[in-house]
Amino acid sequence: GRHEVQSWTAATRRSLCLVWQKVKVQLGMSFLVAIFWYCRRLYNCLARLLKWWTSYLQRRFLSNNVSVSPEVDLLGYCGREWKGDTKQAKHIREAYEDLFWTYHIKYLRQVRRDNYSVLRAVLFQIFSQGIPFPSWMKERDILKLPEKLLYSQGCNWIQQYSFGPERYTGPNAFGKLRKCMEALKISWSEASSIKDHEERGNMCNILFSDEIKEHKLYEAIKFVMLYEVVEAYEQMKNRQGHLPNLFSLLLARDSSSDPLSFMMNHLNAVGDSGRLEQVEMLLLGYLLEVKIKIYRLHKFNTEEFQVNYPDEYKREWQEISLLTEDDRYYHIPVTRT
Repeated sequence: GRHEVQSWTAATRRSLCLVWQKVKVQLGMSFLVAIFWYCRRLYNCLARLLKWWTSYLQRRFLSNNVSVSPEVDLLGYCGREWKGDTKQAKHIREAYEDLFWTYHIKYLRQVRRDNYSVLRAVLFQIFSQGIPFPSWMKERDILKLPEKLLYSQGCNWIQQYSFGPERYTGPNAFGKLRKCMEALKISWSEASSIKDHEERGNMCNILFSDEIKEHKLYEAIKFVMLYEVVEAYEQMKNRQGHLPNLFSLLLARDSSSDPLSFMMNHLNAVGDSGRLEQVEMLLLGYLLEVKIKIYRLHKFNTEEFQVNYPDEYKREWQEISLLTEDDRYYHIPVTRT
């Protein structure tokens, strides 16, 4: 009987050891899973905290420099800016109310009031919406456009190109233009490659707080407009191909009958003492392959209240919206559902 008790005790002890071994393994696995879960939660919390802190710092330190302000209430902005009882103030207030109730535009982003205003408003929306390069820019290397214009087409007069408020001319214009084109290509590529809307917004806030880099972007767009006018002018002279009507309108002006006069009398002033005119807005939309819808508040209750640039656009082009109170400075309307 004593042997049976010893055998039973030994068997029980072995069984308990085996069970304990399994329990230890299970406890170890559970412990590891708990540690992994805890670390993952901690990582997610830290990541969210870091993202919030980064956004806060950007808002805190860039808010005074950013050239496109955060969203504000549309009617609140209107009430602050147009308080008087003049005929003009009443007219603009009616226009803002119509935007709110008829077009469901609830917010507004103010754009810095200078002579780059429309280029800033257009480019900011292209970048913030992640709109890709126009089809023609994908097929050609835009970095080579200054070189092509100067050497292949013999346009030595681009040395008289003026860079907005810098009023820069001279033999270094070529190198300066190339740097502007590089800034445009890099910034546009970066913006269109970012899929997260908030991350892309942060990138735009940083970019549009750097005045030097900003101005390079606008000068690059101006140069692309000049380059396209040179190309169209040569085609018209040689009677080659079909061109959009906007080139005929642009070159029909006495002040821009050829690319040189277009540059000297119009483009060189943009950013300094002048702004893009309406026919040049047609060219801007055509080149960037976007439909630019503009609400012209001073034209409220007329057929010119809402206009599109260009008026002939392709269905696949994306749409961006601007509003202006006077055809001089532009802001960005925001629609939210």
